[in-house]
Amino acid sequence: MARILHSRMARYGRDLQRRSAAIPRVLENRIRAIAGGWLLLFLALSAPRIATSPTPVHGIGDFLQLALPYLLIAFAPIAGLLLAAGTFPAGVMLAQPDFRLAVYGRWHRLNIFDARANPAYGPAGFMASLLLGLLLNVVMRSFEFLLALPALNGHAPGWGTSLFLIMTADVVVMSFFYMVCFVMALRNIPYFPRMLLFVWGLDIVAQLIIAHRIGTMNDLPISVAASLQDLLRGNIAKVLISAAVWLPYLILSDRVNITYRQRIRAT
Repeated sequence: MARILHSRMARYGRDLQRRSAAIPRVLENRIRAIAGGWLLLFLALSAPRIATSPTPVHGIGDFLQLALPYLLIAFAPIAGLLLAAGTFPAGVMLAQPDFRLAVYGRWHRLNIFDARANPAYGPAGFMASLLLGLLLNVVMRSFEFLLALPALNGHAPGWGTSLFLIMTADVVVMSFFYMVCFVMALRNIPYFPRMLLFVWGLDIVAQLIIAHRIGTMNDLPISVAASLQDLLRGNIAKVLISAAVWLPYLILSDRVNITYRQRIRAT
């Protein structure tokens, strides 16, 4: 009975590994279709927000003030995707960084050809989950923006216009950088782990800067300030949880070390 159970678990593990290995291939082959679908979906969901803006529209200038932030949010992840894809073409072989940040453990260095020949090379397994998580992060942040803020133009109170622009900038910048991380992870770029660490830090700093800016708005309604503070705390909590879950994996995983650091655990 134990042997049968062990055999079934081993077969299930192999099936799961095979399915996870297919995820990067699907993402690589269909990334343009995914980007196009994202663009259409976000713009379609943005249209009702623009149409129901509580601020008046007296001309093309007022309309552009409403629409431009949503256009920037829609195109920011696509810009990050295209820039990173152009910078790191599929199959490119880059040299390892001269200075190691992940120094824990004992490792033997591999050349690029031995690393690529290793069965653990590539963003499969848990790394496939991280790839999907990076995409989901962009989607969730953008949808939170849609739900949290109405579309505002220059006819809104000063605090409303400022918040709208600040929160737009936050989503645009972070969506861009998370998509750069996604491409680097998908294409096995050695600098991916430290780039993700940088983006996590940037995300936390951005939320703290926004919170400080909100604190200086003397005319901001208390209810609005409380809601935004909850949103910012939630963003920071999500970053910290992501780091707590994924950082040990990025440091210790054999797959990550073979794929991004070209080294194998010493036995």
